[in-house]
Amino acid sequence: MKVVTWNVNGIRAREAQVLELLDRESPDLVCLQEIKASPAKVPASLRELPGYHGCWHGESAYSGVALLVRADRVTAPPAFLHPPFDFETRTVAAEVGGVTVACLYVPNGGKDFEAKLRFFNALDGWVAAAAGRPLLLCGDLNITATEADVHEKERRAGAIGQRDDERAMLAALLARDLVDVGRALDPANPALFTWWPPWRGLRQKNVGWRIDYVVASRALAGQARRCRVLAEFGTSDHAPVVSEFEGWE
Repeated sequence: MKVVTWNVNGIRAREAQVLELLDRESPDLVCLQEIKASPAKVPASLRELPGYHGCWHGESAYSGVALLVRADRVTAPPAFLHPPFDFETRTVAAEVGGVTVACLYVPNGGKDFEAKLRFFNALDGWVAAAAGRPLLLCGDLNITATEADVHEKERRAGAIGQRDDERAMLAALLARDLVDVGRALDPANPALFTWWPPWRGLRQKNVGWRIDYVVASRALAGQARRCRVLAEFGTSDHAPVVSEFEGWE
C-alpha cells in the first residue's frame, strides 16, 4: 500500500501538480490538506478522478481535507466519515483494508491556540477509543515533535508549533502505541523537513520544520518500508510525504 499525504495550500492552484503526483507515484491512498475549496469548487479533473473513490470535505478559501482511495484496492466504495471532533472541515476518515485511515489538518494555533488544544485533545480521545484497531493518521499536525524537527535557524523558544505543551500532546498521542513512521525510518536525519517559511529562499536552503506526518499503529508501522519527503516537488509551502507498507492489502 502506497500512501501520499500533502498540504496543497489550495487545490485549485495545485490541480496540475496533484495530477502529476498521482501519475508519478500511483498511490493507493491520498490525503490532502488545506484544499481551500468547497466540493463544488474542486476542479472536475480531481473531483471526478478516474480510478479513485474520493471525499472532498472543504469550505471556500479556508481549511479543508480530502481522502482518495484507489478503487481497485477496495471491493466497494468506502464509507467516508468525519469524527466528532471535526470542525472547520479538518478531518475525514475511512476504513481501508482493515485499517482506519484519517486525513488530518490540525489548527495552526496562531489565531486561536485554545482551539488547537481542544482539537488535539479530542483527537487523542478518539485514538484512545480505537485502541486495538489498526490506525493510520496522515496530515499536517502543525507541531514539531522535537528540536531536531526544526532547523537550528528557525528554533524559537515558545513559538507555536515548537511549544513544550504541544510537543507533550504529540508525545502522549504517540504513546498510545503509535509510531511516527517518517522519523522511525530515518531517525538520525537532521534535515528531515516538510514545511518551509515562504520567504528568503528557505526551501532551497532546506531551512524548515517537520510538521507533516504519517503516524501508524505499531504493528502497521512495522510493515512500513519507505517514507520519503518529496522536498523538491510542487509550489505549496509543504512537501508531499510518500510512505509504503508491505503486507497491507
